[in-house]
Amino acid sequence: MRINVIDDLKRKLFAGLIPMLLMAGAESAAREESLPLNSSNTQETGHLDSTECVILLHGLARSHRSMSPLEKALREQGYQVVNSEYDSLAAPIETLALTAIDQAVAECPTAASPIHFVTHSLGGILVRQYAQLKPSAAIGRVVMLGPPNQGSELVDQFAKLPGFDRLNGFAGRQLGTTADSTPNQLPAVNFELGVIAGSKSINPLLSYFLPGKDDGKVSIGSTKLDGMKEHLVLPTTHTFMMRNSQVIAQVNHFLSKGEFLPSNP
Repeated sequence: MRINVIDDLKRKLFAGLIPMLLMAGAESAAREESLPLNSSNTQETGHLDSTECVILLHGLARSHRSMSPLEKALREQGYQVVNSEYDSLAAPIETLALTAIDQAVAECPTAASPIHFVTHSLGGILVRQYAQLKPSAAIGRVVMLGPPNQGSELVDQFAKLPGFDRLNGFAGRQLGTTADSTPNQLPAVNFELGVIAGSKSINPLLSYFLPGKDDGKVSIGSTKLDGMKEHLVLPTTHTFMMRNSQVIAQVNHFLSKGEFLPSNP
């Protein structure tokens, strides 16, 4: 009986229940998590020269617009910022990593080396894949927001349901938690990495399928990765963490200092 109930719940999620929940919660979550970008929380004294470049990589089924608050904040700190736009549903992770990142690197100043990255969700896996495919790439500091570094149980649960590929593309199917999934096949990182995980969810039904605390899409435990330098948990959701003033302040600090600011749990 429990199996039948769970299968029925999965079908309802893909039939539109979760989009309805997202619409109901999005406006209030955005108000709670978004502060003006001239807030003191997003400002930090810079020491930069104009050749320091940061590439922003958005998440699965999102667009560069989702990273616009981070883009604005980083430009105000003096960075050259490339807010990459790529079609996350168009190709597998191996292809996306090369096409999206090579194109973005070409837009950085020629003197920029190493190049920093700030990623959301799938974007973090693209950087890991790129580092494996191009081991000589000059990758500087990287901040990953809500990355499924050990995969997401949601892919395990929903990948076989009708409509999954249309909503998530082939790359989405690669993000499971099995040993042969792309995140779990990639090696430990060899660059300076800070990971920010969220502990709030506006997707209670999706959170039902995730172990422990989560951000509505990825469990906190799954964001961790061998070789990372810092790991931080903030009270923010997967969907809106890029707009969160605390997240933006921590991103600025890690890119500048190679560590996060002290933060209360």
